[in-house]
Amino acid sequence: MWSSLNFNPNSPFLFAVAGLIVAFVIAQSVFFLVKAWRRARELGLTASVLWRVVRSSAVFTIAPAVAIILGVITLSRFLGLALPWLRLSVLGALTYELPAATSTAATLGVSISEGVRDPRVYSTIAWVMTLGILSGLLIITLFLKKIQGGIEGLKKRDTKWGDIFLTAIFMGMISAFLGMIFADVTSGIRGWIPVFVMLASSLIMLVCAFFVRVLKVKWMEDYALPISMLGAMALSIPITRLLG
Repeated sequence: MWSSLNFNPNSPFLFAVAGLIVAFVIAQSVFFLVKAWRRARELGLTASVLWRVVRSSAVFTIAPAVAIILGVITLSRFLGLALPWLRLSVLGALTYELPAATSTAATLGVSISEGVRDPRVYSTIAWVMTLGILSGLLIITLFLKKIQGGIEGLKKRDTKWGDIFLTAIFMGMISAFLGMIFADVTSGIRGWIPVFVMLASSLIMLVCAFFVRVLKVKWMEDYALPISMLGAMALSIPITRLLG
């Protein structure tokens, strides 16, 4: 068994395993892209129209890609680059991976400000990140049709309560993340750092919304998330120095 002295979260072996999985997923994407292109040509769409769709789709993928890269960079300081690259390239979501890794590290009594050198801690975090996200796949595969039918039935019986139900589900998800932000506010002024960073991110998002809704800067609608994330990360430095 590896000891904490020779364990390296950036080892070539981990990169090789992650690279094989990412390459397989890319191959799948290329396979379905080729089939979709051929089917579109069979339906009578011209190559110029298809290339226009490709170019516009590529542009609109830049914004979410920036947010994902930020997540990879954030997690790589703690978990190395291989695991975050794999998780956020294939199945993971930024809104899940970072809280999962952070909460697991806190449970194990490990600080996320330092890199993982214990293979047991690393494997535990990897298992939590992987098994937790798989529940969504299983629920969608086995129960999505039934869940959608129930929601549609509720909306047909009472449209108002159907909208309230969906809103409540969304707010419940947001509340789970807010719990992590407010978890340490009773520990002193440093516990308020995540709260002020969240408020800074919200303020930046409101500014972006002003540009989109009032000034009609439509391109910013797709970049509001990475802009607010980058801005909040930048402001977290002076906030931490001021309160820390």
